[in-house]
Amino acid sequence: MSPERPRRRRSWPLSELVTNAVRHARAPRGRQIGVRAVWDGMCLRIEVADAGDCADLEPAPPAPDGEGGRGLAVVAAVADRWGHGPRPHGIGKTVWAEFPVRG
Repeated sequence: MSPERPRRRRSWPLSELVTNAVRHARAPRGRQIGVRAVWDGMCLRIEVADAGDCADLEPAPPAPDGEGGRGLAVVAAVADRWGHGPRPHGIGKTVWAEFPVRG
């Protein structure tokens, strides 16, 4: 596998999660979107937090001719695990994805 493939596998979901937060959070003007990456030596976890409602987020099939609607499906397809929950310190939600790195 080329060195580019693992990097793309982790950067696509980060881009999708940030884009979703910008487009769909419906947070009050002036609220920030937080991005966090945690490496524990075995797994990379990316998190995107916003002040939008903590809704039930599930990938939905996009319209065949639609330009959007694939973000969470991309995340679910390339991450080993992903999920969402309330932000630990504030209003809103955090959506995360995990990528174990195998030696």
